[in-house]
Amino acid sequence: MSFRSPLYFLLACLVLLAVPAWAQEEDEGKDHPRIPRMPGYYITGAIETDFDAFEFEVSDADVKRVEGRSWRIDYRLKEGARLPSPLEVVRNYQNQVKARGGRSVHQNVDSTGGAVTMVMPGEGGGEVWVGLLITNSGEMYTLSIIETAEMKQKLEFSASQMAEQLASSGRVALRGILFDTGKATIKPESESLLDEVAKLLKDDASLQLTIEGHTDNVGQKPANLELSKRRAAAVKAALVARGIAEERLTTQGFGDAKPVADNATEEGRAKNRRVELVKK
Repeated sequence: MSFRSPLYFLLACLVLLAVPAWAQEEDEGKDHPRIPRMPGYYITGAIETDFDAFEFEVSDADVKRVEGRSWRIDYRLKEGARLPSPLEVVRNYQNQVKARGGRSVHQNVDSTGGAVTMVMPGEGGGEVWVGLLITNSGEMYTLSIIETAEMKQKLEFSASQMAEQLASSGRVALRGILFDTGKATIKPESESLLDEVAKLLKDDASLQLTIEGHTDNVGQKPANLELSKRRAAAVKAALVARGIAEERLTTQGFGDAKPVADNATEEGRAKNRRVELVKK
Protein backbone atom coordinates (compact mmCIF):
# COMPACT_ATOMS: atom_id res chain seq x y z
CA MET A 1 0.00 0.00 0.00
CA SER A 2 1.32 3.42 -0.95
CA PHE A 3 1.85 5.59 2.11
CA ARG A 4 -0.24 8.26 0.36
CA SER A 5 -3.17 6.01 -0.58
CA PRO A 6 -6.74 7.22 0.20
CA LEU A 7 -7.16 4.26 2.56
CA TYR A 8 -4.17 5.35 4.61
CA PHE A 9 -5.57 8.93 4.83
CA LEU A 10 -8.88 7.51 6.05
CA LEU A 11 -7.20 5.32 8.65
CA ALA A 12 -5.14 8.25 9.93
CA CYS A 13 -8.26 10.37 10.33
CA LEU A 14 -10.09 7.56 12.14
CA VAL A 15 -7.19 7.20 14.56
CA LEU A 16 -7.34 10.92 15.28
CA LEU A 17 -11.06 10.72 16.07
CA ALA A 18 -10.61 7.61 18.18
CA VAL A 19 -7.98 9.15 20.51
CA PRO A 20 -9.60 11.44 23.13
CA ALA A 21 -7.93 14.71 24.08
CA TRP A 22 -7.37 13.49 27.61
CA ALA A 23 -5.47 10.37 26.51
CA GLN A 24 -2.03 9.97 28.07
CA GLU A 25 0.75 11.31 25.87
CA GLU A 26 3.10 8.39 26.33
CA ASP A 27 5.22 7.13 23.46
CA GLU A 28 4.01 3.85 21.94
CA GLY A 29 7.33 3.06 20.30
CA LYS A 30 10.63 4.70 19.39
CA ASP A 31 11.86 7.18 16.82
CA HIS A 32 14.00 6.05 13.91
CA PRO A 33 17.63 6.23 15.16
CA ARG A 34 18.66 8.79 12.50
CA ILE A 35 15.41 10.71 12.02
CA PRO A 36 14.11 12.34 15.23
CA ARG A 37 10.60 13.73 15.59
CA MET A 38 9.34 17.29 15.41
CA PRO A 39 9.31 19.02 18.84
CA GLY A 40 5.91 18.90 20.55
CA TYR A 41 4.82 15.49 19.20
CA TYR A 42 4.52 12.05 20.77
CA ILE A 43 4.34 8.57 19.20
CA THR A 44 0.90 6.94 19.00
CA GLY A 45 2.14 3.78 17.29
CA ALA A 46 5.23 2.31 15.68
CA ILE A 47 5.98 -0.83 13.67
CA GLU A 48 9.52 -1.95 12.84
CA THR A 49 10.37 -5.00 10.72
CA ASP A 50 13.58 -6.64 9.51
CA PHE A 51 12.26 -6.75 5.95
CA ASP A 52 9.26 -5.20 4.22
CA ALA A 53 8.35 -3.14 1.15
CA PHE A 54 6.71 0.28 0.84
CA GLU A 55 5.67 2.23 -2.23
CA PHE A 56 6.92 5.83 -2.37
CA GLU A 57 5.52 8.45 -4.73
CA VAL A 58 8.22 9.77 -7.05
CA SER A 59 5.88 11.88 -9.22
CA ASP A 60 2.19 12.69 -9.43
CA ALA A 61 1.70 9.54 -11.51
CA ASP A 62 4.44 7.10 -10.45
CA VAL A 63 5.48 5.19 -7.36
CA LYS A 64 8.68 3.32 -6.55
CA ARG A 65 8.62 0.07 -4.56
CA VAL A 66 11.51 -0.08 -2.08
CA GLU A 67 12.46 -3.12 0.03
CA GLY A 68 14.51 -3.41 3.20
CA ARG A 69 14.35 -2.81 6.93
CA SER A 70 11.23 -0.80 7.67
CA TRP A 71 9.75 1.64 10.16
CA ARG A 72 6.25 3.09 10.20
CA ILE A 73 5.83 5.63 13.01
CA ASP A 74 2.69 7.67 13.80
CA TYR A 75 2.97 11.01 15.63
CA ARG A 76 0.37 13.26 17.26
CA LEU A 77 0.66 16.79 18.61
CA LYS A 78 0.76 17.04 22.40
CA GLU A 79 -2.13 18.81 24.06
CA GLY A 80 -1.34 22.50 24.42
CA ALA A 81 1.70 22.38 22.12
CA ARG A 82 2.06 24.91 19.34
CA LEU A 83 0.63 23.63 16.05
CA PRO A 84 3.15 23.96 13.22
CA SER A 85 1.98 24.32 9.65
CA PRO A 86 2.31 21.29 7.37
CA LEU A 87 5.01 23.17 5.45
CA GLU A 88 6.98 23.68 8.67
CA VAL A 89 6.85 19.94 9.36
CA VAL A 90 8.01 19.28 5.80
CA ARG A 91 10.93 21.71 6.04
CA ASN A 92 12.03 20.16 9.35
CA TYR A 93 12.44 16.76 7.71
CA GLN A 94 13.79 18.06 4.42
CA ASN A 95 16.53 19.89 6.33
CA GLN A 96 17.40 16.72 8.27
CA VAL A 97 17.63 14.68 5.08
CA LYS A 98 19.64 17.38 3.26
CA ALA A 99 22.11 17.58 6.17
CA ARG A 100 22.77 13.86 5.69
CA GLY A 101 23.46 14.21 1.98
CA GLY A 102 19.92 13.49 0.84
CA ARG A 103 17.27 15.20 -1.25
CA SER A 104 13.53 15.55 -1.80
CA VAL A 105 12.09 13.40 -4.58
CA HIS A 106 8.45 14.51 -4.65
CA GLN A 107 6.23 16.91 -2.69
CA ASN A 108 2.50 17.59 -2.61
CA VAL A 109 1.59 19.70 0.44
CA ASP A 110 -0.96 22.41 1.24
CA SER A 111 -2.39 23.98 4.40
CA THR A 112 -4.39 20.86 5.29
CA GLY A 113 -1.55 18.37 4.91
CA GLY A 114 0.00 16.28 2.20
CA ALA A 115 2.95 14.02 1.48
CA VAL A 116 6.66 14.19 0.70
CA THR A 117 9.14 11.57 -0.49
CA MET A 118 12.83 11.93 0.40
CA VAL A 119 15.93 9.78 0.06
CA MET A 120 19.38 9.91 1.69
CA PRO A 121 22.49 7.70 1.82
CA GLY A 122 22.48 4.82 4.32
CA GLU A 123 25.18 4.59 6.97
CA GLY A 124 26.43 1.20 5.79
CA GLY A 125 25.68 1.64 2.11
CA GLY A 126 22.38 1.57 0.29
CA GLU A 127 19.72 4.24 0.70
CA VAL A 128 17.18 5.40 3.26
CA TRP A 129 13.80 6.26 1.73
CA VAL A 130 11.54 8.48 3.83
CA GLY A 131 7.83 9.04 3.23
CA LEU A 132 6.18 11.82 5.25
CA LEU A 133 2.37 11.90 5.39
CA ILE A 134 0.76 14.89 7.17
CA THR A 135 -2.94 14.98 8.13
CA ASN A 136 -5.36 17.26 10.01
CA SER A 137 -3.41 20.43 9.22
CA GLY A 138 -0.32 19.13 10.97
CA GLU A 139 -1.87 17.65 14.13
CA MET A 140 -0.82 14.18 13.00
CA TYR A 141 1.86 12.83 10.72
CA THR A 142 3.37 9.48 9.79
CA LEU A 143 6.90 8.52 8.76
CA SER A 144 7.32 5.49 6.48
CA ILE A 145 11.01 4.59 6.26
CA ILE A 146 12.90 1.89 4.37
CA GLU A 147 16.63 1.22 4.68
CA THR A 148 17.36 -0.61 1.45
CA ALA A 149 18.81 -4.09 1.78
CA GLU A 150 18.41 -7.57 0.41
CA MET A 151 16.53 -9.93 2.70
CA LYS A 152 18.90 -11.97 4.83
CA GLN A 153 18.03 -15.63 4.53
CA LYS A 154 17.09 -16.97 7.93
CA LEU A 155 18.84 -20.28 8.56
CA GLU A 156 16.79 -23.36 9.29
CA PHE A 157 19.66 -24.75 11.37
CA SER A 158 23.07 -23.48 12.37
CA ALA A 159 26.06 -25.84 12.41
CA SER A 160 25.91 -26.09 16.22
CA GLN A 161 22.18 -26.86 16.17
CA MET A 162 22.71 -29.63 13.61
CA ALA A 163 25.52 -31.06 15.76
CA GLU A 164 23.23 -31.14 18.80
CA GLN A 165 20.45 -32.91 16.91
CA LEU A 166 22.83 -35.44 15.38
CA ALA A 167 24.22 -36.17 18.83
CA SER A 168 20.74 -36.68 20.31
CA SER A 169 18.89 -38.47 17.51
CA GLY A 170 21.50 -39.40 14.90
CA ARG A 171 19.76 -37.52 12.08
CA VAL A 172 18.53 -34.09 11.07
CA ALA A 173 15.95 -33.22 8.40
CA LEU A 174 16.67 -30.14 6.28
CA ARG A 175 13.89 -28.51 4.26
CA GLY A 176 15.91 -25.38 3.51
CA ILE A 177 17.93 -27.08 0.79
CA LEU A 178 15.68 -26.32 -2.17
CA PHE A 179 15.70 -27.60 -5.75
CA ASP A 180 14.15 -26.56 -9.03
CA THR A 181 10.87 -28.42 -9.58
CA GLY A 182 11.48 -31.91 -10.93
CA LYS A 183 15.25 -31.33 -11.04
CA ALA A 184 18.37 -31.85 -8.94
CA THR A 185 19.52 -28.25 -9.42
CA ILE A 186 20.06 -26.60 -6.02
CA LYS A 187 18.51 -23.13 -5.73
CA PRO A 188 20.76 -20.19 -4.76
CA GLU A 189 18.83 -19.53 -1.54
CA SER A 190 20.13 -22.87 -0.23
CA GLU A 191 23.75 -21.68 -0.17
CA SER A 192 23.74 -20.38 3.42
CA LEU A 193 22.42 -23.65 4.79
CA LEU A 194 24.94 -25.66 2.76
CA ASP A 195 27.67 -23.44 4.22
CA GLU A 196 26.46 -24.43 7.71
CA VAL A 197 26.51 -28.15 6.82
CA ALA A 198 30.09 -27.74 5.58
CA LYS A 199 30.96 -25.94 8.83
CA LEU A 200 29.41 -28.80 10.79
CA LEU A 201 31.72 -31.25 9.04
CA LYS A 202 34.79 -29.03 9.37
CA ASP A 203 34.18 -28.52 13.10
CA ASP A 204 34.13 -32.29 13.66
CA ALA A 205 36.75 -33.95 11.47
CA SER A 206 35.61 -37.44 12.57
CA LEU A 207 31.99 -36.93 11.51
CA GLN A 208 30.77 -38.96 8.54
CA LEU A 209 27.30 -38.55 7.06
CA THR A 210 24.84 -40.27 4.79
CA ILE A 211 22.88 -37.76 2.75
CA GLU A 212 19.33 -38.98 2.11
CA GLY A 213 17.03 -37.55 -0.54
CA HIS A 214 13.24 -37.68 -0.09
CA THR A 215 10.37 -36.47 -2.30
CA ASP A 216 6.61 -36.09 -2.08
CA ASN A 217 4.33 -38.50 -3.97
CA VAL A 218 3.63 -36.26 -6.96
CA GLY A 219 4.64 -38.12 -10.12
CA GLN A 220 5.65 -41.73 -10.74
CA LYS A 221 7.44 -43.68 -8.04
CA PRO A 222 10.42 -44.73 -10.24
CA ALA A 223 10.94 -41.10 -11.32
CA ASN A 224 10.71 -39.88 -7.71
CA LEU A 225 13.24 -42.48 -6.60
CA GLU A 226 15.71 -41.45 -9.29
CA LEU A 227 15.15 -37.75 -8.53
CA SER A 228 15.83 -38.28 -4.81
CA LYS A 229 19.09 -40.05 -5.61
CA ARG A 230 20.25 -37.23 -7.90
CA ARG A 231 19.33 -34.59 -5.33
CA ALA A 232 21.31 -36.36 -2.60
CA ALA A 233 24.26 -36.57 -5.01
CA ALA A 234 23.92 -32.83 -5.76
CA VAL A 235 24.14 -32.01 -2.06
CA LYS A 236 27.25 -34.18 -1.74
CA ALA A 237 28.85 -32.42 -4.70
CA ALA A 238 28.07 -29.03 -3.15
CA LEU A 239 29.76 -30.06 0.11
CA VAL A 240 32.79 -31.50 -1.68
CA ALA A 241 33.09 -28.18 -3.52
CA ARG A 242 33.23 -26.55 -0.08
CA GLY A 243 36.28 -28.59 0.90
CA ILE A 244 34.72 -31.69 2.48
CA ALA A 245 36.49 -34.97 1.69
CA GLU A 246 34.33 -37.11 -0.60
CA GLU A 247 34.94 -40.30 1.43
CA ARG A 248 33.19 -38.79 4.46
CA LEU A 249 29.89 -38.64 2.57
CA THR A 250 27.62 -41.29 1.13
CA THR A 251 24.23 -40.80 -0.54
CA GLN A 252 20.89 -42.60 -0.69
CA GLY A 253 17.57 -41.81 -2.32
CA PHE A 254 14.22 -43.05 -1.06
CA GLY A 255 11.81 -41.23 -3.35
CA ASP A 256 8.38 -40.98 -1.70
CA ALA A 257 8.79 -44.20 0.29
CA LYS A 258 9.34 -42.54 3.69
CA PRO A 259 6.82 -39.71 4.14
CA VAL A 260 6.75 -37.82 7.44
CA ALA A 261 3.49 -35.99 6.72
CA ASP A 262 0.24 -36.37 4.76
CA ASN A 263 0.83 -36.07 1.02
CA ALA A 264 -2.82 -35.06 0.57
CA THR A 265 -2.01 -31.46 1.54
CA GLU A 266 0.52 -28.98 0.14
CA GLU A 267 1.87 -28.44 3.66
CA GLY A 268 2.41 -32.16 4.08
CA ARG A 269 4.07 -32.50 0.67
CA ALA A 270 6.43 -29.64 1.52
CA LYS A 271 7.50 -31.48 4.69
CA ASN A 272 8.10 -34.67 2.72
CA ARG A 273 10.39 -32.90 0.24
CA ARG A 274 13.56 -32.89 2.31
CA VAL A 275 17.21 -33.80 2.65
CA GLU A 276 18.20 -35.75 5.76
CA LEU A 277 21.68 -36.00 7.22
CA VAL A 278 22.29 -39.27 9.03
CA LYS A 279 25.29 -39.85 11.27
CA LYS A 280 27.26 -42.98 10.36
